[in-house]
This record gives sequence, C-alpha cells and structure tokens, in this order.
Amino acid sequence: MGQKSHPFGFRLGITEAHRSRWYAPKALYGELLVEDERIRQYLDKRLNKTPPSASVSEIHIERTREELKIIVRTARPGIVIGPKGSEIDRMTEELRYMTGRKVAITVVEIREPDLEAQLVSDGIAEQLKKRMGFRRVLKMRAEAVMAAGAQGVKIQVSGRLGGAEMSRRLDVRLGSLPLSTLQANINYGFSESHTTYGVLGVKVWIYKGLYSTAEEENQSNAAGARARARGRK
Repeated sequence: MGQKSHPFGFRLGITEAHRSRWYAPKALYGELLVEDERIRQYLDKRLNKTPPSASVSEIHIERTREELKIIVRTARPGIVIGPKGSEIDRMTEELRYMTGRKVAITVVEIREPDLEAQLVSDGIAEQLKKRMGFRRVLKMRAEAVMAAGAQGVKIQVSGRLGGAEMSRRLDVRLGSLPLSTLQANINYGFSESHTTYGVLGVKVWIYKGLYSTAEEENQSNAAGARARARGRK
C-alpha cells in the first residue's frame, strides 16, 4: 500500500503557516473550529460555486478578542469587492450575523493564477464537466503551468474518464517534483468534477522551487506568510 502525505500538512509548522491563526481555551476550541469551517463553506459557495466564479484559492482566518479577520486570496478581486464595495459589505454583514462577531474581510490578489494548484484543478474540473477531451485538457493545463514559471507540475484525474465503463487513473508530469523535500515549495489542489456519468477527481501538484528568505520576506503576514524554516536545509 502506498503511504501518502498531504503536501500542505507534511510541511505545516516547518515551511508552511496555519490557515487559521488564533488561540482559544479548551472549552471554546471546538465551537470556534466548527465556526471556521462554516465560514469557509459559506465563502466557497458564495464566491466559487455561484457564477461568476471569483477564483478563490485560499481563505485565512485570524481572530483577536474583539475581531474576526478573514483574508481571501483571489485571482479576480473585482468580483469579491463588487461595484463600489457593495459585495464585500454584504458578505461582511452576513458573516457578522452568522458569527455574532465584528468581521473584517481583506482581499489579496493572486497575480499568477496558473501557479495556484487549487485554481488549476478547479479549471480542469470545469472543463471536464463540459465534456472536453481529458488528455487534451491535462496536456494544455500542464504546459500553461510550466509557461507561467513553475519548475514542475503533476496533474492526475481519476474516475470514469470519457464515460468509460471502468474507472481508471491518468496523470501528466512535466519538470521535477521533489515531494519528499520539506524545503520544496509544493502547491497542492484537489477538485471534483460532477459529470453525467459520475464524479471525477482532479489533483494538481505544482513545484515552485525551494523556499528562500527573500520569498518569505516578500510575503505579507496578512496573506498568510510562510513560517520560517527551522533547522531544515
């Protein structure tokens, strides 16, 4: 049996920072954890599942005693903000009503969507839903990722590909992909494509190179800055 690790969980606390950053006493911890999940599901449904898609890849949550701060990383900030900020105001009000806390939403723009594994997997899932040829889709998206500046990419789809009777798995690999290297910046994304003949799973791994001090300094703390590596070379 293959022993597989999630690329993000594998690096958490070493080169990756948590996506929820807060502290709570034992009695409150479970309640806040469930609240975090409800917030993520609400924003995912509102921004990604409802057209037009805002292409949100990550949602970071920070809590203080008085305020709940939500950082949304998106390739299309205009859709999240809305005309004259109307959309973001509406979401803030709804989240304030949902949680009963003071809410602040910050929008961070993704400058290169082809280097975000979650956005790539979402795009592939959408194309497969429209019955596009899976081999062509995988090849095109892998080449687009490499053209955007990635050092390596792997895209894998599983299920009844092309409506076949038996499910199977197909993957495309380009460049290098050192998954077991903790210093390697591996971006991972997973999506499901709900087709008429079943559900197809799409996994994407993108290797952006090794973590460096310069990259960490350039990342804003508000956007979920990478935790500095401790004793890993």
